[in-house]
Amino acid sequence: MMAEAGIRLVYGGGSHGLMGTVARAVLDHGGYVTGIIPDFLQNREVMLTGAQEMIVTTHMHERKRLMFEKADAFVALPGGIGTLEELVEQLTWAQLGQHNKPILMANIVDFWKPLLVLLAHMREFQFIRQGLEVQYLVSEKVGDILPMLEQSARMRLHRHT
Repeated sequence: MMAEAGIRLVYGGGSHGLMGTVARAVLDHGGYVTGIIPDFLQNREVMLTGAQEMIVTTHMHERKRLMFEKADAFVALPGGIGTLEELVEQLTWAQLGQHNKPILMANIVDFWKPLLVLLAHMREFQFIRQGLEVQYLVSEKVGDILPMLEQSARMRLHRHT
């Protein structure tokens, strides 16, 4: 779907796991892939071959900075601690006004439900106060991800014109 829509993938550069599968699918359908991987993970995550752009960084902070700079939106698929950390970082930066790029949680089979419950809990206890809420999207189906991001982008453009 990304390749057909002309949407480029920016991701962590590995060939394993869900993101490795997504990257190969984008490549297999003629899409453009940018992988950004720190030197120490090249062997551990088995760096993807075939990406049009593969950037090797010296450390994780540089990787995350480049991923942020090259991305127009952030999609959190089901994942592990690293995925959670990257998602929360983007939510934090948005809350602090450092970006207004769309953030979407792919809540496939309620994967992100515990986090969504925690965010509601934080709002209830006013640790996320009114006026400091962060906007994020939640998709229950893979097929809804791109349409939701496109609508969000249109709304953001409309607000700025």
